[in-house]
Formats: sequence, structure tokens, C-alpha cells
Amino acid sequence: MKKQVGIITACALLAAAVTGCGDGGGGGQASGDGAGDSGKLRFTMSMTTSGNKHAEKSADVNKEKWVHKLEEIAGVDIELQMIPLKEFDQKMSLMFAGGDIPDVVQNVGGATTKGMSGSVEAGVFMPLDDLLKEHAPNIMKLVPEEAWKETSYDGKIYGIPAWLSNPSRRALFVRTDLLEKTGLPAPKTVDDFLNVMREMKKLGVENPYQMRENFKYADTILGAFDVLPSQFEVQGDQVVPKFFDVENMTKALQTYKTMYDEGLIPKDFASISSTDYGKNIESGKVGMWSANAQGLSNYRSKLKNAVPEAKIEIMPSPRGPENRGGHLLYSSINTSYYINSKVPKEKAIEIIKFFEWMTTPEAERYFSFGIEGETYTVDNGKIQFTPPTTPEAIDEDGFRSMFWFVHDVVYNKAREELTPDGRDMMRYMDTVVSKEGLGSVRFVPALEAFSKHPDLAPQGDDVGPKLIIDHMVKMIYGKEPIADWPKVIEEYKSKGGSDIVKEATERYKQGKGVIVSENRG
Repeated sequence: MKKQVGIITACALLAAAVTGCGDGGGGGQASGDGAGDSGKLRFTMSMTTSGNKHAEKSADVNKEKWVHKLEEIAGVDIELQMIPLKEFDQKMSLMFAGGDIPDVVQNVGGATTKGMSGSVEAGVFMPLDDLLKEHAPNIMKLVPEEAWKETSYDGKIYGIPAWLSNPSRRALFVRTDLLEKTGLPAPKTVDDFLNVMREMKKLGVENPYQMRENFKYADTILGAFDVLPSQFEVQGDQVVPKFFDVENMTKALQTYKTMYDEGLIPKDFASISSTDYGKNIESGKVGMWSANAQGLSNYRSKLKNAVPEAKIEIMPSPRGPENRGGHLLYSSINTSYYINSKVPKEKAIEIIKFFEWMTTPEAERYFSFGIEGETYTVDNGKIQFTPPTTPEAIDEDGFRSMFWFVHDVVYNKAREELTPDGRDMMRYMDTVVSKEGLGSVRFVPALEAFSKHPDLAPQGDDVGPKLIIDHMVKMIYGKEPIADWPKVIEEYKSKGGSDIVKEATERYKQGKGVIVSENRG
């Protein structure tokens, strides 16, 4: 059945590339000049909700005032189609198979990731090199070379990225008010980390370390042993998944089992959703957790509502036996934007100019602060802005910033430097986060063997293969012995993992679509 679906999808993609999706793409708009009666650029676009609650609750985002204001100041008319984050890959595949493809498509990741369903390779989108060089000089200057590699295919640029000037962005968050009560210093090693959790447990903290399903945002321990299961590394003359390191993988699993047995992590960690993960932190049930450092202000604001005396700081991650630690280094892009190949050239130029506008001070001010007189004021040339504090207002504020499509997404300096929390976050990013992080051998486009063996492919930048995650969970719950990890590797190999290792090694040796990031710190 899976094979049949794959064939149907591929045929639909090829048909879309040849026929222009029947109506010229973009729901019939791609064949026109895109200008309405007012002369504004008109185009259709699909994008993810990014998990934003305001976006997912909205009956029609096209009627939201923040979208209308964007259209007003940028001089455009956009018809947006929102895709829920949790259904993103599935909905994208259906969109491509159905052939009703808008003028612009946002993807989470690069040109050849799972969400794109082979559409770039099939010719659904246009190459942008010449148009970018002529009409988007700021974008060409600002985007790192690594980011262009991820939005390119066969030597041509197809996507315009929202990029990361620093791919290290995750951090260890610590409730320092609780740490102070334990009487212990900040943990420097894995053993220190365990001892701090034990003392927090004695204080009555429900979850000394918060975890969630699929080991997402569980880098603190996996990173200390450098066995993040979604990452690859060179071992001898092969490129293999990091979980092939039996010694360190075994130690990491034993550490997690200790945390589970002693109640230092939630007993139902394997089924905790992202929503419950956030609720536990915001309600004061958590002592330490891993998350994007950029979220410091939001965590502090939301937690203050439940625990006014709470204090949250970012600290260096504990180091493992090889003196490594930290969290995964991301790819150099967050999202990227693709223009339907059936969009007329003049309209494509105007769309690119719209994205170029995103790099201007005018765009930065709108997406950072909103509407003058409503969400901020200007006093003697200085912006006066008070960040929202209620959960609903924070989500709405994040909703507006979702439409800042093309910019450096490490952090918003213009806004963060206005508040103590923002200044703290930037300081931590520059002095802590930037000095740690675990690199990987990555492949763009993804290995073909991943498509043949989906249960063996990483489920994301930070989530390992389903087969591996399932065994990890069973071992931590005590349903399988940790000592059997070599058997897990053999199972992985026998079910197609050997094909993955062979292709990864060949691609690496040939230097074909390979991006290598080194461990930091």
C-alpha cells in the first residue's frame, strides 16, 4: 500500500510539473499577472501554523488584523492557506498529489526534505538564482552559504530561507530558585546533574527534569554522551548513526533508566505531548528542561503567573565522559519559500521583492513591535514597548512574527535588547549556547535509503528513527535489557540499516550533497 501511494504521489508531482496543475498553479492565480485593481501584488501561499495557538484557533487567518496590516505596509494582497504543524508533512503530500499548488509554498526545512515530497526534483518550482541576484541583493548578502546549500538542488537555488547565523540554539534551562534551595552548585557532569535532580525531588519537585515523547528536547543526556540518535558520524571508514557507539549509548540509556526508576522524570514521559510538556513547565512542576534559548522571556513570563518567586536561568549543559555536552546543532535554515514554476516571471520578481522587503528596518519594526500607538509608542526617537505577559497575548504576539518570513531567526535583537529578559537571553546565547553543540554529518538531499526504510530514517533533526526510539523506550521502562543494545544495531542493519550506512558512506567519500558540522566546546 505504501509503495502504491508513493507511485501515485510521484506521478502527480510529475504531472504538476508538466501541466502546471491544470489551472496554472496557485488555485488559478499563477497564470495571471497577480495584480488586482489597486495594482498590488496578489499571490497565494501555504504555510505552517508553527504550533502557534492563536494561528490554530483562528477561523480564517486572512481576516486577522495582523495579516491586513502586513498587506497594507508591504503593498501586497496575500491569500494564506494554513497547515497545522502536527499534520504538516501529510498535508503537504496531499497538496502536491492533488496538484492544487499555490504561488508560494513555505516548507519546514530545505528544498529536498520530506515535506516537499520530491516536488523540487519534479520541476514544480522555479530556480531563483538569477532573480535573487538581480532583485534581492540584501538576501544574497545576508544568507550564509550553508543555508543556500540546503535550499538548492542540482546546483541551483530553489528556496529562499529564513536562516540561522548561529546553528546552536538549544539550552539547558534551570529553576535557579530551586537549585539554590538544594544547596548544590550548577551541575558540571552527568553525575552532578543526577544529584541536583535528586535534591530537587526531595524538595517536592514533581519533575526534576521534564521529558516528552520521542526524546524530543532530551538532548541534555544524549548530548553528554554524544549519541543523539538522529545524527551521523564517521566511525573508522564508515559513516554511521551515532547510536552505533554501543559504549556511550549504553551509558546514556542507563542514566535515563536511573532517572526513570528514581522518579526524576515523568513516568509517562514516552507519551507526553508538546502541549503537556509546556503546561508542566509553566505551572511550576519542573526543575530543569531543554528548549530553544530564544524562549527564555516567554518561559519567565508564563511561569511568573503560577510561581511569582520563580527564577529561570540558562546554564552550560553537563559534560559526559568524553568532555562533550550540549544540544544538537541545527541546520542553517528554519523555513524556506518556493515559487511555483508556473508563476509568470514578472510576478515572481515582485514576490522576491516582497521577501527582500523583509530585510528592511520597516519590516523589522512591524514584526518586532506591531502597530505604533497600539502595541508600542515612540518617545524622542526611542521605541517604548512592553512585552505581553498573558498567555493569550504572548501567543498573538508570536502570531504576528510568524509572517516575518525571511530574516535571521537566531533572535530578534531589536526587540530583545529592550528588556532585561531579552538582554539575558542574548547574553546566554553569546556566552553559553554558542560555545556548545553537537555536530553531525548531514545529507542534502536526504539519503534515498531513508525513503525505502522509513522506520529507520530520523523523524526530524532531533528525533531518531522509530525503530531506535521504540527500543530506547522499552529499555528505560525495563521491558528489554540495556545490554541488548548491540542486538538493536544488528536489527537496524538487517532491516535496511546496512543500505543506509552504505549510501551515507559513499555520499560522504564522494562529497555529494554532504554538510559536516563539528562538535563545539
